[in-house]
Amino acid sequence: MNQIPLVDLKAAHAEVAEEVRAGFERVLAATAFVGGEEVGAFEREYAAFGKVAHCVGVANGTDALELALRASGVGPGDEVVLPANTFIATAGAVARAGATPVLADCAPDSYLMDVRAALDAVGPRTRAVVPVHLYGQCADVAALEAALPPGVAIVEDAAQSQGATRAGRSPGSGTIAATSFYPGKNLGAYGDAGAVLTDDAERAQLVRALANHGGTAKYRHDVAGFNSRLDGLQAVVLRAKLARLADGNRARRAAAARYDTLLADLVGAGRVTLPVTVPGNTHVWHLYVVRIAGADRDDVVGKLNAEGIGAGVHYPAPVHLTPAFAHLGHRRGGFPHAEDAAGRILSLPLFPQITSDQQQRVVQTLADALR
Repeated sequence: MNQIPLVDLKAAHAEVAEEVRAGFERVLAATAFVGGEEVGAFEREYAAFGKVAHCVGVANGTDALELALRASGVGPGDEVVLPANTFIATAGAVARAGATPVLADCAPDSYLMDVRAALDAVGPRTRAVVPVHLYGQCADVAALEAALPPGVAIVEDAAQSQGATRAGRSPGSGTIAATSFYPGKNLGAYGDAGAVLTDDAERAQLVRALANHGGTAKYRHDVAGFNSRLDGLQAVVLRAKLARLADGNRARRAAAARYDTLLADLVGAGRVTLPVTVPGNTHVWHLYVVRIAGADRDDVVGKLNAEGIGAGVHYPAPVHLTPAFAHLGHRRGGFPHAEDAAGRILSLPLFPQITSDQQQRVVQTLADALR
């Protein structure tokens, strides 16, 4: 059976294979396995790409978010507001920083954090709000900035938004943002990797220290930190892919537009709702997420997978309905938009190299599954 993966990592590797091989040879020859020039070069290049002053490479996206929170003053006894519909790592990073996650519902159409709900969740112990830039488009950071009380930081979860902007503004611009370079991201490493982005030199320096056992010089430890460093081999991969990221994001936008057209009949029949791009957003389509009506979503996913279509669900349970965060005390019905989306949304295959023929097959198989 001709498989159509959700993300084609083989195709992505083929585009950079020779460049990566040459870069690995440089790192091996220099034995620059932790840090080194490749890491420094990547940090400079990604900061320029993201239009921020500072990029600090770290071991993974979850660490990046925890480090950004800690550098923003979040710690034990604090509360951090985040959307209920996010990957568990967002809440996990808050908990690892010693704080308590406080959940807010999402908008029913874009699935981005509902700003009004987030502001309503802010209390006297709130130290930060984490807008999650979901599926490839940015939450409304400007609206949060305008309304949050003094002393409440904005820490952006930009794991799915590499290259995305809102009103021309990139994640981390004027705030602090964390991103993930997990292999399936728009900019994916060959393993785990992440980064913190900010214009704030003081917080960038603190992140760098926290991620290096609390110091920036050998055997000098100014704060209690831990080990979360980007290695030279991953930096080689990220540099090679970064040079192609803008083109890859354009290809994703073109593929998303093709899906919009191909799905028109299913939309007209009321079987599928297309993803919404919020005005002012430059979407980079990390995921193409549709809502299914009149059918069991999990059954539809099973039928697609049985036909070789790599459909998935992002995410099948909101944070408050996961056992890990049952102690927050929420019950089903507490965040209705997030819960409704979790039972109905479906991610279709999308990657820069996807062809029109592949997309037509995906849509035809989806139509068959919905009959």
